[in-house]
Amino acid sequence: MDAAGLGLIETMRVREGRILLFERHLARLTRSLGALGLPSPSRDVAELVQPFLEMGSAVLRIEVSQGQASVTVREVPSPATPDVITASEPHVAYPHKTTARDCFADAAREADIAEADDALLLTHEGWVAEGTVWSLCWWEREGLRTPALDLGILPGIGRARVLELVQGEEVRAQRAQLEGKSLFLVNAVRGVVPIESLDGARVPVDPRTAEVARRFWPAG
Repeated sequence: MDAAGLGLIETMRVREGRILLFERHLARLTRSLGALGLPSPSRDVAELVQPFLEMGSAVLRIEVSQGQASVTVREVPSPATPDVITASEPHVAYPHKTTARDCFADAAREADIAEADDALLLTHEGWVAEGTVWSLCWWEREGLRTPALDLGILPGIGRARVLELVQGEEVRAQRAQLEGKSLFLVNAVRGVVPIESLDGARVPVDPRTAEVARRFWPAG
């Protein structure tokens, strides 16, 4: 897709009448607009979302396209731990959160057909990349691991927050290296959520995940 036809997306969590991690969303949006040479929205995004804070708890999806910003609202998703499959659909580099999301939509359809909750994408070379709407983290004995940004994954707001809380290492890992590891997903809507199973195999629980989840949302 030509850059001129792209839209940018930010999906934000409203909780207790405020948008969590809001300044980080705005900063990423501004960086991507500049990097892609797209026009800034004519209306201030902070002003645009203000009326929705009265909802108390919701998910806001802001889309900026051709200098216009729009907001759609949906309910907060279930906190249930997901069953995840490895998608056959290969990951396509996604350094900016744009509307060009075909590989993620195709992977999500694979998950639906497999009666799973979501899918994990691998690069063409077989490196573990990211999920359809989330970043992946896992625990090694030495500590936290997450796929490296230079694989072309999205610099997720939730991913960055986790790396603030826990010293982690960005790595390149093959799918087989996840076997037997304690895995969790993270994004700025759901926070930290343990993965229940990957390709039908139960994912072991690590108490460090619950501690990161407890600390994830910034206070007041």
